[in-house]
Amino acid sequence: MPNIQEILFQTFQKLLEQLFLFIPKVLGAIVLLIIGIIIAKIVTNILQKGLEKTGFDKLGEKLNTIEIIQRFGSIKLSKLVAKMLYYFIMLVFVTAATETLGMKVLTDMVTSLVNLIPKLIASALMLLAGIMIADALKNSVTNICKSLKIDSGKLLGNIVFFFFLIIALIAALKQAGIETSLLESSFNLIIGGIILAFAVGYGMASKDVLANILSNFYSKNKFKEGQIVVLDGVKGEIITIDTTSITLKTGESSTVFPLSILQNQKVEIITVNSI
Repeated sequence: MPNIQEILFQTFQKLLEQLFLFIPKVLGAIVLLIIGIIIAKIVTNILQKGLEKTGFDKLGEKLNTIEIIQRFGSIKLSKLVAKMLYYFIMLVFVTAATETLGMKVLTDMVTSLVNLIPKLIASALMLLAGIMIADALKNSVTNICKSLKIDSGKLLGNIVFFFFLIIALIAALKQAGIETSLLESSFNLIIGGIILAFAVGYGMASKDVLANILSNFYSKNKFKEGQIVVLDGVKGEIITIDTTSITLKTGESSTVFPLSILQNQKVEIITVNSI
């Protein structure tokens, strides 16, 4: 029969030996983590103050004016960059601490995360740049539509914004190493369907409006307010010309014609009123 007492004593002795060997490693790992926290705080504080003095946060102020950014709260870029650097430094020291403990699996996992951080930073920068470009395009489309007196300018601007935002998001995910083939295929199908539906619906329902808008481009330099013209047998003074219509003052009343009539019928210009 085996000596149970001796076996238990040897097992307990081995556990104590391993514990005494492991304690210095734990203490070393704790010291490394404490040093890492101190270094990370010092470096990030210096970096944040330096970025604030160089006016780096002005770029963040531009981002804060974008509607989609405002929904998530204001962004202070100097603080955001400092935080990212803080966690990067801490992960480096965590890797060293796990190596001290001899935990290879945990070390490999943390090392993979450290290697992923540069990709995540590049992805974040690409996404921020994409948001700024999308917002600039949105404002341009909205202003152009406003100058042309197109009522749906804001809607078109939002469509352009989200279109380029999704493109930027897909590019950022791809930069981070995330597979985006399914997302790209779905996006292409959705965009193709929307364009087809919009083209068919708009072409069938709004061809007259589109004809008036095109007439505005071709006729805006030929006809001006104050001219006396004969249009479709009606003589009168042009009092307003907008994107889709022309208004004539005919005696005590006014007559509104679609702008497409300027291209479809002969217009006789009598004279120009002196102002």
